[in-house]
Amino acid sequence: MSNSHSHESQAHENTDGRWCVSRRSFLLAAAGAAAAVTLGSVFAKPALAQEQPVEVKEYPRKKVGTVNALKTDQPVEIRYPFDDDYSRCLLVKLGRPAGGGVGPSNDIVAFSTLCTHTGGPMVKSYNGQYKALGPCPMHLTTFDLTRHGIVVAGQATESLPQVILTVEGDDIYAVAMVGLMFGTANNLIQYPAKKS
Repeated sequence: MSNSHSHESQAHENTDGRWCVSRRSFLLAAAGAAAAVTLGSVFAKPALAQEQPVEVKEYPRKKVGTVNALKTDQPVEIRYPFDDDYSRCLLVKLGRPAGGGVGPSNDIVAFSTLCTHTGGPMVKSYNGQYKALGPCPMHLTTFDLTRHGIVVAGQATESLPQVILTVEGDDIYAVAMVGLMFGTANNLIQYPAKKS
């Protein structure tokens, strides 16, 4: 580097007697100081990420019906995971295999009946021709029950929460849910009872 450019990376005295630092020197010093502070804060303290016990909450296991009692396209109202109005679900034999379906033909499914858009009630909105729940009476959302309750029309952006079912002999049990039920922050926290 020539002498004419050496002042770019060094401090030098101005003509008025004050010391000046070049922009390059300032930026290098600032970056070094930031790195030192960062490394110092990382190594000076004990690690913040510490092993924590995992908290696993299990859904209740609940008998919700029998295989032989179900008729194709004749849904049955069930309540899961609790017995309150917010836990209203439909158990239905679709007559053709479905995502998450159980039973001899993998065609028995259950879903929450609260629309995921604004919570519209859809207990009586099953459409056997299309194997769908909806349209919701509020904003016309319709959900395909053969494909894990995905939205096929309307305003909702989330699939219907699906009840995970298992079959033992002729008995059908609800054992969990996939998806967050409308209005909840946690499916396993029960709403307080409504006051009359």
